[in-house]
Amino acid sequence: MPRVAVVIPTYNQAAFLKEALASVRAQTMADWEAIVVNNFSDDDTREVALSFADPRITLVDFANQGVIAASRNLGIARATAEWVAFLDSDDLWDPAKLESCLAAAADADLVSHPEHLLKDGRILGRTATADAARTGFAALLLDGNCLSPSAVLARKAVLDRAGGFCVDPEVVTAEDHDLWLRLARMGVRTAVVDRPLGSYRLHGAQNSKSVERHMAASLAVLARHYPALRPPAPLAYRRARARIVYSAGRTLQKAGRHRQALAAFARAAAQWPFMARLGVGAALSLAGLARGR
Repeated sequence: MPRVAVVIPTYNQAAFLKEALASVRAQTMADWEAIVVNNFSDDDTREVALSFADPRITLVDFANQGVIAASRNLGIARATAEWVAFLDSDDLWDPAKLESCLAAAADADLVSHPEHLLKDGRILGRTATADAARTGFAALLLDGNCLSPSAVLARKAVLDRAGGFCVDPEVVTAEDHDLWLRLARMGVRTAVVDRPLGSYRLHGAQNSKSVERHMAASLAVLARHYPALRPPAPLAYRRARARIVYSAGRTLQKAGRHRQALAAFARAAAQWPFMARLGVGAALSLAGLARGR
């Protein structure tokens, strides 16, 4: 039985998958199994996975119907290891990822670490370190998701007890946040390695539909879990809703969709008008419209 099962959902990312699998094979801790869950890609994903000719790598074809959570759940179910790590097929790991996380995991059920932000082969920055306080239920709920699937190592037993990722279409794109919240409510013990052990790949600008879908999913997750918050915090809940909508507006703004961004800022202001950043965001979009951009 390997120590860690690496679950890699993928669809039409053969070139990225090759790099992701190479980063798994380069691990200093070699006692792993990798389960590649292929959503019937029509590129050469199968050929890439099989080309490694590594008995530790298993390829499973599975139609997830556009719900990546279903692919991750299948990988968890197939896993034989005590620990499960997730790696999106367009992300990468540092060679010391598994060894470092296992070293920190003695008294924990979940281990996380920061990631480099990678775009066009260049590192643009890094994500923040999510310490134990930040991954508590209240902070995760009201301050937003701070954990990336590719940066999490978790005990298979707690993932099974939680029921895995939610496959409800309402939370698609925010299903990881939903799982972390359920684990936090269960009282899982967390640990952190305070250095980047992987790279999160940034792609081109998101389209409006994907931004709106993620906003709706994030709001749905917030609404689902808020009733469990004790004591209730209605003002913090409104502020959290405003933060989600504002973030969507900023994403739209960066993509040059200023009218839609302004609508999002107005919606955020209706929830929490005290957010200082709203004025700056609105001014930037108004300037963009004035320039015809």
